Amino acid sequence: MASIQFISGFDEEVVPDINLTRSRDGSTGTATFRFANPKVLESSSTDQGEITGMFLVDEEGKLVTRDVNALFINGKPQAIEAVYVIKNPDDWDRFMRFMERYAKDNNLTFTKAT
Repeated sequence: MASIQFISGFDEEVVPDINLTRSRDGSTGTATFRFANPKVLESSSTDQGEITGMFLVDEEGKLVTRDVNALFINGKPQAIEAVYVIKNPDDWDRFMRFMERYAKDNNLTFTKAT
């Protein structure tokens, strides 16, 4: 099963909004994940450890980004935004395989920008 984790070993239950950008030649890109009120920010989750990155975990292994930021409203964390940079065509293919698994496991659909 494909999952997203902020603390290794603990799956995030909130499904993010994900925006993909791709270079004109298709070789590089970015995936921006936005989680509204993710479980990892709940006080009970702090016992599990600290957020050390975003881990995209599936049967092939782990994709990791350390570009993770919390968004605060009135001093309280409300959201997390993480950016995964895709550096070459192989990374792009690997990322898309993860996303296909994650989408299937979470009943998501892909909407192409117009």
